Amino acid sequence: MLSQLEQTKSFAQDSTLLKGVLEGITDGILILSDRGEWIYHNYYAHCICQQLNQHNNQDHAGVPTVPEAIWQTCKALIESRELYADQPIVMESEIASTRSHTYRIRVRWLTLDDLKRPYLAVLLEDRQQSLQNRALAEAVLYDLSPRQTEVWLLRRAGFTYQQIALELYITLNTVKRHLKDIRAKQSLSIDLERQA
Repeated sequence: MLSQLEQTKSFAQDSTLLKGVLEGITDGILILSDRGEWIYHNYYAHCICQQLNQHNNQDHAGVPTVPEAIWQTCKALIESRELYADQPIVMESEIASTRSHTYRIRVRWLTLDDLKRPYLAVLLEDRQQSLQNRALAEAVLYDLSPRQTEVWLLRRAGFTYQQIALELYITLNTVKRHLKDIRAKQSLSIDLERQA
């Protein structure tokens, strides 16, 4: 049986391509042992864990610890293993760290052929970042101007018309005109998609 250190080294020596893909994902990816030991994390997972665990983010040896809110979701998956041994299960929860930051946590088992013990694969989604990415994709899809994109990003973030006007130093009527033009571009895009 491979020791935890050997398993960690084995995981770390996997394909550079895989690591590049994991680092490029804008969600946090965290791979843990069933005892809460960090096996792998991408940049976004590290940042999210630091935000959630500001006061105690390392153990005595300087190793990062899993924030309690994330570990609770992991423990729920571990405890359900006996009940649902042969079924793929994903445990989900949400954490609101601040008024503007909500994180969705999804945990599932990650079983690799060459390892005796499975890992916990934790996906950490920053809801605000996801909304912003979606709004940017829509801006490209609908061919929005730079100013329309600014208005659309704020609208998708939940800003009211008045808040958008204040944020961008424009009048309320200008906000309304931009949003009317954006809706027209959305309709045109939908119509073109249907015709294709």
